[in-house]
Order: sequence, then C-alpha cells, then structure tokens
Amino acid sequence: MHVQEIVVNSSDAGQRLDTFLASKTSITRSQIQKLIENGSILVNNRIVSQNYRVKTNDVITLNVPDKETEGLVPEPVPLEILFKDNYLVVVNKPAGMVMYPSVGHRHGTLMNALSYHCKNLASVGRPLRPGVIHRLDKDTSGVIVVALNDKAYYNLVEQFKHRTITRRYIALVYGNIKEDKGEIVLQIGRSESDRKKMSTRVKKGKEAITRWRVLERFGNATLIEARLGTGRTHQIRVHFASTGHPVLGDRTYGKKVELEVKAKKKILFPRQMLHAELLGFIHPATGKYLEFSSPLPEDMTQKIKELREYI
Repeated sequence: MHVQEIVVNSSDAGQRLDTFLASKTSITRSQIQKLIENGSILVNNRIVSQNYRVKTNDVITLNVPDKETEGLVPEPVPLEILFKDNYLVVVNKPAGMVMYPSVGHRHGTLMNALSYHCKNLASVGRPLRPGVIHRLDKDTSGVIVVALNDKAYYNLVEQFKHRTITRRYIALVYGNIKEDKGEIVLQIGRSESDRKKMSTRVKKGKEAITRWRVLERFGNATLIEARLGTGRTHQIRVHFASTGHPVLGDRTYGKKVELEVKAKKKILFPRQMLHAELLGFIHPATGKYLEFSSPLPEDMTQKIKELREYI
C-alpha cells in the first residue's frame, strides 16, 4: 500500500475530486473513482463522493495499492537537453514521445528518460509525473520544462497560472486563412459526446485565448504562428478545428491527414503538424528571464518544402 498526501492550492479549487486527482497523479480517473468508492481516498480525514469539489487547503490522502503506483523506470533514452541545473530541465521533445507512463505506454517516455538523465526529480507528482508542470501531446514536438525540485515546481505553476509564460507554436493548418492575423477566444471543455476529446461546444468550459498570425500560404494549407493566452488541453488543435482550419495530420480533431495538390499528387501528414517553438519564463531561483527555442523538426520542414513545390 502506498500512502500519498496532496494539498489543494487556490488555483485548483473548485475542481471535481476525481478530475483533480487524475491531473495530479498517474492514476486514471476511473481508477480514482473506484478508490473513492471503497474509501481509499479521504479529504480532511473523511470520506466524500467523487463529485466533491475540492477547496483551498484541503488535505487529500490516497491509500493506493502498490500495483497502481509503479515507480518510474530509468531508461537511457536519448534526449536533447537545452538547459539543466538543480532546479529545472528544459528539453526539446521529439514527436512520437509520450510525456509519462500510462496504460499502453509504460516505457520510452520523457519521464523515463529524465529519471535516467537527472539525478534528482521533484516529489510533487510522484510516482510517474514528478515535476511535470505542462504537457505536450505525444505527436507535438518542441520545448518543454520540467521542475527538478518542489520549490521550482510551485514557482513555475504560479507563472503558468498568471499567464506570464511565453509560449510560441508553429503549425500547418488546413485551408487558406484569409486574414493575416487574429485571435480565437472560445471556451474549451470536455466534449459531452466523447469524453476523450475537448470541445468549444460546451456549456461549462474554461476561457481559452489563442493569438495567431500567418507566416506563409500554400493555397489549401497555411503555415501559422500561434501564441497562447491560456493553456487549455489541446487548445491550439481544438481552436483551429473549430474555425474550419484543423492542424494537418491531427487524427482527433479535423482528421485532415492528406492534401491533394497539383497533378493529383497527395501529400500525407503522418502526425499533427504542431511544434512548440519557443518557451520563456522567469527562473525560480535566480529571477532571470530565460528563453529557449527549437527549430522546426525535419518532418515539418519537408512537408513545407513539398507544399511550396506544388503551390
């Protein structure tokens, strides 16, 4: 049996207990619901229901069977580390790499690799998500930061909460966007028809802001730069799909995985064409502003080259 305590901070207050714990642990929401039902999860030393809304300073105690909390297995997976000190590590994550172990992805994840390359990891988020502050989808490449101690974790969480983090993405989207720049302000929440997806068509979503500008047009595709005003799950993918311009290669939102160009040639997009190009934040210990960037990966530059050839 593994016992874990989590204290709710103000930024998480109001969330359902099962949703909150699924975001803070490596345990699935359905598994959490079972643990709540059998009394293995307590809030302030008392049993509550799974739809209990957590409050600031609530102390949540999890009594989890060991099989639910297998620790990270350090693996010598190659990583492009852009920066590392005693507080944090910044990595250029390749497309195809999962963030942390889950069902079907027990090995080869970013956290498996970091547990090998870094001596110490934060305790927040253990056993499988230590120091994870934000996420990139499996098929999204680019810059990501992970805290290596709890002080850095909570500091960076606050920076994300107050939207002082600089985040810039590059994406290839379907169709010809006529405007040169714009802003998408549409709330995002869990889809009511498919709980694995996010949607803008929800009654109770969270504010989501994406600012974008066109970098290049290819007729039936557009290369854009997007900056996040908020950080919702799948935000860029959901926002652009809702405007009729889904990210090319995204098999969840839009499903535009190929384009027919001149001479009836088809360009295939095996993964979503989305790259986290730049990340900037204040260092938790030194107070200095740090900024890290990553060039477009080869698969995206190749698709852009093909599109230019067939405009």
